[in-house]
Amino acid sequence: MIKAIYCLKRKPGMDLEEFRRYWLGRHAELVCRVPGLRSYKQCHTLSSIYQKKEPVWDGIAELGYDDLEAMRQIARLPESRAANEDTANFADMTRGGGLIALEVVQLDGPVNPSMVKMAGFATRKPGLAPEAFQQHWREVHGPMAAKIPYVRRYVQCHPLLSTYNGAHKPIYDGVALTWFDNTADMKVKSPELRAIRRDEPNFLELHPDNIIITREHVII
Repeated sequence: MIKAIYCLKRKPGMDLEEFRRYWLGRHAELVCRVPGLRSYKQCHTLSSIYQKKEPVWDGIAELGYDDLEAMRQIARLPESRAANEDTANFADMTRGGGLIALEVVQLDGPVNPSMVKMAGFATRKPGLAPEAFQQHWREVHGPMAAKIPYVRRYVQCHPLLSTYNGAHKPIYDGVALTWFDNTADMKVKSPELRAIRRDEPNFLELHPDNIIITREHVII
């Protein structure tokens, strides 16, 4: 299965709660009418984050498909076009973007709605090819991150290498999805966390704001 991930920011002048209601309500109804979707999740940035600063994104949408050809066929359906056109009713179309990715599960584990889900948006180090970036992230960094004691589930989303040659290149070089029991556990500076922080400059261009902490809503 492949996954399409879209980063969303509410349209200018729209209240955050209104944005969330519309996304979970009318827009989710339209997406649920699209035949062939294997999964659909909305991850809404926690309200507490806005008390400190405006997050880079108000949330991400994750849509699962059997394969790339199935995604292309579904995109041609009128139900899919209707859902895409509706996005402008609640999201800023001048911002955002997405990527088509394969999931690499580094740490499997059960999740539940009470957990928080961190989405980290990765940009590769200048001069590093996408293939080399993905290999280091998957084979070196991923196993290190999976050892953090408070991590309950950890999934890397690697853009399809073929999409780097297309007209719509991925907005990021990867998205890391990590589940914790609560936000306090995310702040524990364990030796394992310090180890991955030391490794990050080896393959990442560091942007401290490229993280959101969310609550996951499983729609399909």
